[in-house]
Amino acid sequence: MTPDAINRAATIIAENRLNGTKLDSLDSEIRPMDLNDAYTVQERHNEILSERGMGKLAGYKIGCTTSVMQEYMNIHEPSFGEVFAPLVFHNHVELPRAAFVNPGVEAEIAVTLSGDLPISDMAYTRDSVRDAIGAVMISIELVDARYRDYRDLDTPTMAADNFFNAAVLLGDPITDWRDFNLAGAAATVQLNGTELGRGEGSLIMGHPLEALAWLANRLGERNRYLKTGEFITLGSVIPTHWVEEGDRIDHEISGLGSISITMA
Repeated sequence: MTPDAINRAATIIAENRLNGTKLDSLDSEIRPMDLNDAYTVQERHNEILSERGMGKLAGYKIGCTTSVMQEYMNIHEPSFGEVFAPLVFHNHVELPRAAFVNPGVEAEIAVTLSGDLPISDMAYTRDSVRDAIGAVMISIELVDARYRDYRDLDTPTMAADNFFNAAVLLGDPITDWRDFNLAGAAATVQLNGTELGRGEGSLIMGHPLEALAWLANRLGERNRYLKTGEFITLGSVIPTHWVEEGDRIDHEISGLGSISITMA
């Protein structure tokens, strides 16, 4: 993509988000054709959002790391986006439904980093990323389908738009997590007091830390790296549930606690 096409695509996606409108699709001459182009547009898109008052970036989300989400979205590889600091909440949050286009919730596991994962000639593995993890926590990602029909939208455009991210809710950080069985972590999600779904951490690429290693490697291909203090949500163990005004979502993982979000 040319610099002009990158900037035009990023500006359209950013304005769509800031205005709370629905994007049909990008014109073919400015549409990213693959994920490498998509991440280049994403980087410019996030610069524009920061310039227009969204603040600083604080972490990452990884989407479609589970078969359940890949089947739901008809996408067959993970994709990442970045999250702005003012959109990070803790334990419980009440958010206005009217502030979003088509909000949904995803039940996740997240980590924060106590050390960098620098660019490396050796590919990261789930074992080699462990020492950089400062804490593990339960998480809910709020996504927003800011499109006329997200099922018909091409994957690169979604990736350029931070892959749906709208906000992240994090639970209390668990620092003594190393003996915790992340793959066996059993998540239960309730909608208005009734069970909505459940799943284990092993749904995330076989082990949640595989997703962290994937992101570290993917960023390295772009001459970027994960840094101390950043958080990463690793993927949803249930399909996205689209929420309406008055809905409350409770997410619990034994050993990691519980968190909740209400759409006011």
